Amino acid sequence: MIAALNAAVDQIEWQLATDPAEPVDVAGLAARQGTTEHHLRRMFASLAGMPVSDYVRRRRMSLAAADLFGTGDDLLTVAVRYGYGSTEAFGRAFRSVHTVTPGEARRQGGPLRTQPRIRFHLTVEGSVPMDTRITQLPALHLVGHAARVPLVHEGPNQHIADHVASIAPEETRRLKGLNDTEPRGVLAVSDDLDPDRREGTELTYLHGVATTTHPGSDGLDVIDVPAGTWAVFRTEGPHPSALQDAWAATATTWFPSQPWRLRPGPEIVATLAFDAGAATATCELWLPVEPA
Repeated sequence: MIAALNAAVDQIEWQLATDPAEPVDVAGLAARQGTTEHHLRRMFASLAGMPVSDYVRRRRMSLAAADLFGTGDDLLTVAVRYGYGSTEAFGRAFRSVHTVTPGEARRQGGPLRTQPRIRFHLTVEGSVPMDTRITQLPALHLVGHAARVPLVHEGPNQHIADHVASIAPEETRRLKGLNDTEPRGVLAVSDDLDPDRREGTELTYLHGVATTTHPGSDGLDVIDVPAGTWAVFRTEGPHPSALQDAWAATATTWFPSQPWRLRPGPEIVATLAFDAGAATATCELWLPVEPA
């Protein structure tokens, strides 16, 4: 995967150098590297610390800044060269990266926030082994109560906490009675995630269970899941930080060194044990995968 990411960056850089106005086709980049857009976007964002779309925008504006100082072209000419139909649209994009307008940058000489070209490297430390298993699940239904919530990368998600608190204990007990397959127990399900996993983007969060027999009714929300392969990561420690750290490590450590890639589908957390007093938990993180 590291080689595929670097090859994708090479293609992005070639395109920006030859035709900076042309939109970057991420799906095409992924296909040329023998992977999927879904997996490439997730791995790029996790390893680079920014979505591929942000990287392209920052690199395009870095090149545009160089043109402002390296050529005598007027602002509209530079704007059109980089794919903008007006100086106003170009100015907004430029300011979002450099914090100043193109005119201010040209007059004042900056400040400029140049985005260097990215190169990916895999550092294998091996100091923290990941407790992982690969398993097959039949087609199943995830049934429960869903809400749209913002994505939070670190720390508690108050929107999720409020949603779960609004569900009566007897309803959770009723849901447990519907569970007839793995993952076992009451689940935290994240679906419809932003491909780039941007902080604050909305996702569908479902508090529910897995079942092969209950298609959903009685006021329950349903996520239908086809049969497929899952990677299951077991975590223990402070909650939710241990789980969030493991979630990040799947992208930065596990997937780059394994013959698996993410496939579209919900991401599931099963809490096996929880100590409220110590704020620790044992969890299983279920991610849908396919051979890379």
